[in-house]
Amino acid sequence: MNRPGPRPGPPDRHRDLRILWWVNAVDGLGSQASGLVLPLLLLELGHGPGTAGVLASAAALTGVVLGPLVALPADRGRRRRLMTGSAALAAVGTGVLALACLGRPALWVVVTLALTERLCAVTYEAASRGALVRLAARDELPRAAAGLQVGDQVALVVGPALGGVLFQLARPVPFLADALSYAAAALGVRAIRTPLDTPAPAPAPGSADPDPGSDPDPDPGSRRGERWSARLGAARAGVVTVAGSPVLRLVLVWTSTAGGALTLLFYTALFRLGADERSAAAGLVLAASGAAGLLGSLIAAPAVRRLGAARLLTLAAWLLPVPCGSLLWADGAVGWGAAFSGLSFLVPLITVVLSSVAVARTPAALQSRTAAVLASSSALAAAGAPTLAALLVTAWSPRTPALLCTALFGALAVYTWAKAPGVLRAAGAAAATGRGDGRG
Repeated sequence: MNRPGPRPGPPDRHRDLRILWWVNAVDGLGSQASGLVLPLLLLELGHGPGTAGVLASAAALTGVVLGPLVALPADRGRRRRLMTGSAALAAVGTGVLALACLGRPALWVVVTLALTERLCAVTYEAASRGALVRLAARDELPRAAAGLQVGDQVALVVGPALGGVLFQLARPVPFLADALSYAAAALGVRAIRTPLDTPAPAPAPGSADPDPGSDPDPDPGSRRGERWSARLGAARAGVVTVAGSPVLRLVLVWTSTAGGALTLLFYTALFRLGADERSAAAGLVLAASGAAGLLGSLIAAPAVRRLGAARLLTLAAWLLPVPCGSLLWADGAVGWGAAFSGLSFLVPLITVVLSSVAVARTPAALQSRTAAVLASSSALAAAGAPTLAALLVTAWSPRTPALLCTALFGALAVYTWAKAPGVLRAAGAAAATGRGDGRG
């Protein structure tokens, strides 16, 4: 008598979480490498800086619009398909761009392929935002979020340098590397055994399509209107969830305000150091800040365990104005590098706390939609930062943006001191009683 073979065991969430970390790091490395090279390619092909700026702005605004649209099907059972499909399509697009770079491609070819890659990247990012809650238990979320942050920081440090080196070898090489990173991401997502999709909700009574054997709807226009109304309500669910949650409102205030301020400081550094006689000044500042951010990411999870989320968030919030305020007296790459390193060290501590509580306090069926609302708000807050930085630097002085951002970080510290302990304590109590479980 033949004995049945062993049944497959349950998915190994720790293994799958490590795969997600590696996928995030490899994908970020390729994107950072090619992201630096694309403006260089446009300049080498004879186009001006304005062309690169318009392309970057168009890609950013497209991401703000597309992210919330992709979030709905991602939350309704299509997360894995969206992640693998968008990564595979991005691999094809960047691979074709690499082939085009063997010659001198026309501007419309570069723009079309670059926007295709960006749309796929936005789709992947929007769909992936709900994956973390499926792979980590609630008490493991700070460590899981810190792992993603480490990958982001490694890509930020290594990616631009790698892109520059590969571009010197040959124009197509960095885009080929990005295509390979997208292909690796698609294969990595397929290798994750844990279900990433939240089961799609059953249609509400009265809103489902009629059965095949039933009489046709006497008023198909009315039924179509009901379906569109239901879809609109589902799309608004992320906004409603953020507006109704004190924890998510805290995350919204932080991500939008701090994101806009940091972008303003980043462009101020480029404008201030761009005229420096040492052409590598801006690169040294970015490298130092990236290394400091990596260190902050590595110690974030142990710091949460040791101090607790509320205490760490409040402490980091009070410390942020210190390196930002030092920019008022900074002169040259050394001063800016030291100040940016301080900011970059503190920001991952805050990011890990905020991302982990946001995931924990969002129902699993709304993860992507809620994250899309937070990401779009942050992107919109940062969208005007380059123009504002140029205006403040030229109309007033290079120190004006630093003064404005120091005031903003000071206001955030007061807000966090007043709100965060009570909000996070209430969230922890709700989690302990099983209410509002992020796993839905």
